[in-house]
Amino acid sequence: MRISRTEFNQRWSALHGDVEIQGVIAGWLAISYYLARILSFFRVSPNFVTFIGLLASLSLFYIDAVVIIALLILFSLICDGVDGSLAIYQNRTSRLGSLYDTLADRISEACWLTIAYYLLVPVQYAIAIWVLSATQEYARTRLASMGYSEIGVVTPTERPMRAIFMFLIIFLYYFGFEITEQVAIGFIALQVVSFLMVMKMARSILR
Repeated sequence: MRISRTEFNQRWSALHGDVEIQGVIAGWLAISYYLARILSFFRVSPNFVTFIGLLASLSLFYIDAVVIIALLILFSLICDGVDGSLAIYQNRTSRLGSLYDTLADRISEACWLTIAYYLLVPVQYAIAIWVLSATQEYARTRLASMGYSEIGVVTPTERPMRAIFMFLIIFLYYFGFEITEQVAIGFIALQVVSFLMVMKMARSILR
């Protein structure tokens, strides 16, 4: 069943805590809407897209070329955005699909940060980044399981920004800039800010 872009945007916003659609979000939703239309034409399911994105992240361990690693991370990120858009377009959103998506995201990010370690990010920083991002996402998921809508706050380290962090680490490694540790520390600071933003919003909801 085909839906309009307006209805698609409304459904997406409702599923994400009534986040206002503007700027980068609006641009991405315009792209993902048309990708969802194409995939629906070929009868591709949202869970299949989730699975393919996860496979792309797992395959990172078998790739040596950093350019290919960057492309696989980008592909994984696109799959992560498109699977949800496809579910909305096909009216197939479900708790089970959301669970698959959440698990795939956390596993994928663990793969990314393992690669970051091989690209000279200290292991303790890679672990800290993963723990902070996973905790932030867990808080959102836990609220949803308690019957509250998803937290409608956009933090400085949403998943696209985590991918950008990886692209930056790859760039620094490829060109031999020895500042990956400093970049990782800066990103950890942003992760802490993001976590506090989510917890502040959660506290205001639960009080």
